[in-house]
Amino acid sequence: MRLSFAALMLIVGTIPAGAQWLDRPTPGIPRTPGGTPNLTAPAPRGPDGKPDLTGVWNGPVPEPRLDPANAQAWVSDLVGQRQRDYHKSRPSYRCLPSGPEADRFAGWKRVLQTPSAIAILNDDLTYRMIFMDGRELEATPAPSWMGYSVGRWDGDTLVVDSAGFNDKTWLSRYGQPHTEGLRVRERYRRPDFGHLQVEVTYTDPAAYPKPWGFTANMALAADTDMLEAVCERSSEHWAGSLSDAANRAVSVPPDVLARYVGVYTGTYLGIRRSIEVLLSGGQLIAKVVGAAGVDGGETRPLVPQSQTLFEGVGLGYQFIVDDKGVATDVVEIHVSGPYTYSRQRRPR
Repeated sequence: MRLSFAALMLIVGTIPAGAQWLDRPTPGIPRTPGGTPNLTAPAPRGPDGKPDLTGVWNGPVPEPRLDPANAQAWVSDLVGQRQRDYHKSRPSYRCLPSGPEADRFAGWKRVLQTPSAIAILNDDLTYRMIFMDGRELEATPAPSWMGYSVGRWDGDTLVVDSAGFNDKTWLSRYGQPHTEGLRVRERYRRPDFGHLQVEVTYTDPAAYPKPWGFTANMALAADTDMLEAVCERSSEHWAGSLSDAANRAVSVPPDVLARYVGVYTGTYLGIRRSIEVLLSGGQLIAKVVGAAGVDGGETRPLVPQSQTLFEGVGLGYQFIVDDKGVATDVVEIHVSGPYTYSRQRRPR
């Protein structure tokens, strides 16, 4: 039986793996007696006495969590539509800039700091300019993919205010939209030589009654350097949607579905995580717990394609059962291969 793994195809087909040189010693950085980079040394400072954020940074994908009650009805409708369409319209899946999306605060980037401006160069060849020359944030800047940013220092914290985003970008990989009235505030702190923390707040009353955001953490990429990672193929030619999977759905008795409920643990791309399978309203629901990457924490319906094979927003889920029909494992099927998760317990 054919499964349309559209979402997974987007992941492996459009987003290049972050690349970097290996074994390239970074000159002029503090080191331990053993010669390794001392990432807990004091943060460097510029001529003005402020922390210098210059360097190559890398970090995990942050997990923004939006309270569903803090969204206008049109936002919830559009998020649902994008999920049913396997997120194929996500800008980065179409080789377009991510703009203010939370994932922009992950991955490889180079920061170049001067007294009058700070440049952030991303490995996908997009960039941002943060003007530090005292100018005010324009009230109605021309809409663009990356927005218009001005910064100032609040003690040792860099405060960046941005506006002027077009409404073509998302705020997270889960499909949260925004309007052209979006304002973004970032607060950067470099507590020591090797770590950078960013608090991000989105304000867009036409879409979200209250401001919301997340915290991203990055580490200095010492003794290596960043290479470009170019998007070469877009999602425009991919097909498949949740409705397609529903049209192929088969009937599975509720007592059979109940035997699949539980918590399964395994490893995906070297990251330990769990898949919690729930039964709600006669349908299985999968939630990835403690994940990083494309589907961390996202709740996804599982549409039965056979008695043991289900499709969940572009991924396949094959339950392995014992002689009593009770699931012992679930195999998450990606284009890159199958990943097995062993059952641990039933959720409370």
